[in-house]
Amino acid sequence: MKKMMLIATMTACLAMCSALYGQNVVTDWATIVHPLLNTPPKLPAIQLVLRATVQLAVYDAVVAIEGGYKPFAATISAPAGADVRAAVATAAYRTTRARVDASQVPSLDTAYQTYMASIPDGLAKSDGVKVGEEAAGALLALRANDGMTNVVLYTCSSNPAPAGEFEPDGGCNTQPAGANVGQIKPFTFNNPASFRPDGPDPLTSNAYVDDFVETRDFGRANSTFRSAEQTDIAYFWQAVNTHQGLTDLAISSRLDVRDTARFLAMVYTAAADANITGFEAKYFYRFWRPRTAIPRADSDGNPDTDPDATWTPLISVNHPEYPSAHSYSTTAITDTIARFFGTNKVRWTLTANKAAIPQLVRTERTYDNLNALMREINDARVWAGLHWRHSMMHGAQVGRKVAKYVCDNFFQPVQ
Repeated sequence: MKKMMLIATMTACLAMCSALYGQNVVTDWATIVHPLLNTPPKLPAIQLVLRATVQLAVYDAVVAIEGGYKPFAATISAPAGADVRAAVATAAYRTTRARVDASQVPSLDTAYQTYMASIPDGLAKSDGVKVGEEAAGALLALRANDGMTNVVLYTCSSNPAPAGEFEPDGGCNTQPAGANVGQIKPFTFNNPASFRPDGPDPLTSNAYVDDFVETRDFGRANSTFRSAEQTDIAYFWQAVNTHQGLTDLAISSRLDVRDTARFLAMVYTAAADANITGFEAKYFYRFWRPRTAIPRADSDGNPDTDPDATWTPLISVNHPEYPSAHSYSTTAITDTIARFFGTNKVRWTLTANKAAIPQLVRTERTYDNLNALMREINDARVWAGLHWRHSMMHGAQVGRKVAKYVCDNFFQPVQ
């Protein structure tokens, strides 16, 4: 009985996905695996590594059958007539199953069985399955022992942490988020430190004072400087669903199977490697967040920063401040989108999860220029009290450099 109910539920889900999206098999499977990869909830950086793994296997399966672009992990000889739907579904299923939480395996198995049942049996289907299995196998072999599940402990230099050093939310005897991300094996280069930014401003510098004052005034939880719209923008970018936004963008742009596979693989690979790079820098510099820096400003050696023991941020996260994760992650995404479409003038509608932040007013925002979108994010994270402006600028530099490297060296047309 439970099995029948589960099958009925997944069939209804697939029917709904088809009705809502229905673009092609690539967007179908991006939609299917989206909730499974984040159950239980994971750090966004880990989500991006998982999604890159899936989408790269999908990309290799598609180009094996449809050609046109260089593969990522392996050159696969696809039989003529192999069904690309079976190949993509199998590649996505196999890579997801290898990395998804055990609690999600039954739902994933049912989704795959239901999806494959919609493809007519025959040689084309079985050949497609073989292509998908080969693509998934090659990608998983490439990512074996990538360090994603390694446990990396964080220790403060002293207890409490000295001025300028990040201290976890629960104090120096607790563990922050993402300490292992910077040690995950990148997808496209060997050493994430090769893209490491220059570092935070010195605590005694005038630049640090300027950033301190801006974040202190606009990022306070009950700020009188920040407008209601600015508060809502800060909430929006904390709760935004970028993954659904990317699938929606592929659909609204009417990309075919090959272009959709290439688009999602490019974006997720750039974003994943930018996050690995950015987190390597975060735990290299271990710079304090405003939530610690402002109350403890009397210890920073700068006479122009006044402490405020009552100061708390609008939003808080539990990993080092520099560089901004949202900045390098989203810049990597937007720069890759611009590279794919050949322009920054891309109309993109994004939605946010009100359940995550009930105070959120506008759950949907549309942008016509990717540069304007990034400027808004840079403001939003300062208004949230999460970052100094300097960290936003340097985070964007990381994302831009990584995206350029990925787009210049991978996913290129076959000569």
